[in-house]
Amino acid sequence: MHPTRISIFGLGYVGAVSAGCFAERGHTVVGVDVFDAKVATLAAGKSPIMEKGLEELLARHVKSGRLTATTDAARAVALTDLSLICVGTPSAADGTPDVSSVSRVCEEIGRALRTKRERHLVVIRSTTLPGMADEIFCPIIERESGKVTGGGPEDVGFAVHPEFLREGTAVNDFFNPPKTVVGSHDPATARAIAALYDGIDAPLQLTTPALAMMVKYTDNTFHALKVAFANEIGRVCKKWHLDAQAVMAMVCQDTKLNISPAYLRPAFAFGGSCLPKDVRALVRQGEKSGASLPLLAEILRSNDTHLLDVVEHVRKAGAQRIGMFGVTFKPGTDDVRESAAARVAQRLADDGCEVLIHDPRVSMDRLVGANKQYVEDKIPGLSKMMRTSADEVLEKSELIIVVDSDFDWAWAADHLRDGQTIIDVEGPGKRVMGGDPRYIGICW
Repeated sequence: MHPTRISIFGLGYVGAVSAGCFAERGHTVVGVDVFDAKVATLAAGKSPIMEKGLEELLARHVKSGRLTATTDAARAVALTDLSLICVGTPSAADGTPDVSSVSRVCEEIGRALRTKRERHLVVIRSTTLPGMADEIFCPIIERESGKVTGGGPEDVGFAVHPEFLREGTAVNDFFNPPKTVVGSHDPATARAIAALYDGIDAPLQLTTPALAMMVKYTDNTFHALKVAFANEIGRVCKKWHLDAQAVMAMVCQDTKLNISPAYLRPAFAFGGSCLPKDVRALVRQGEKSGASLPLLAEILRSNDTHLLDVVEHVRKAGAQRIGMFGVTFKPGTDDVRESAAARVAQRLADDGCEVLIHDPRVSMDRLVGANKQYVEDKIPGLSKMMRTSADEVLEKSELIIVVDSDFDWAWAADHLRDGQTIIDVEGPGKRVMGGDPRYIGICW
């Protein structure tokens, strides 16, 4: 690791922690803030925030001279090679982030760079919406500096580098992160930022600015979702006189399906004989018991919305003869109970479309029991939709919907006609047909 001179704009939570931890890593750090009190506190070797282990780091590196603080933005930029923007982005009245402080710092850094000859890197750590980097912050820096945010030796290096620090454990999180994410259009800039963490054992992801920030928002939203989910389960358990802590402890022991990547990928709506009915039962009985379950109650509505997105794609295309590959709720089975694909097929048939389905796993004369009963009750026209020939379905259809995970995408790419559209609801087609104007990914 080569020591770097770093200026950190914003001595709030993320900035103060970053200042102490980067100094501990051997870098020279200049903290910058508009508030004299914060600068004076840091310059005295004290922490402007309460965080375990931070004040010791700050005091040690202020004393060594590795860490200083100033209100002079231009001076900080002149003394350093890389600027981290760590100012706050509180909610505006409409719920969007107020990025005025980030914009102001970009202006200050840009003006300081107008007369600086050495290449400088500008890195956004503040949480801002995907797209803001390219649409707002880079243009500000370019306008004020007279330089380009690019990869040339005289350009300004630019990146988005979200933080994953939890209050109360932030110092430990800095040195033991779950991942390091750097978003930049310039590989050299991305590598320079990644080098700040040489020796720290964590997965490194180099990506685009927009994707990097979307990871941050997705992480935080998922954390919020988990808290709300566990609390709603707790409310049901309390009404039913069950130990919610014991329930969730056992749920978390499952690292194959529950605490794992399982199901956590954009794809089609869920269905089958278990998930819909069990969510329905838990919500209805829980609410009858007096538990308020707004999150759990919305799961099925959210699932239906995803399913109807496919129907809307067909409606917008104006197609009347629809081919479907796959109709079961899950690959490798012949089970169509509450299958999202079967529900789409029925909805399109109700709209007056002719639906042709090829699924080699489904044989109408072999369906038995509840599976057969569901077809008779909910999809009475399924037998007329089924086709044994994949070629026939592709040839006769104006639009294709692919649900089957074993679908031969290379075959489809070779045989799809001009004017035909193919909708992929599971994702594998993107590797073969991504970029083809006839290809549509349902949520990618």
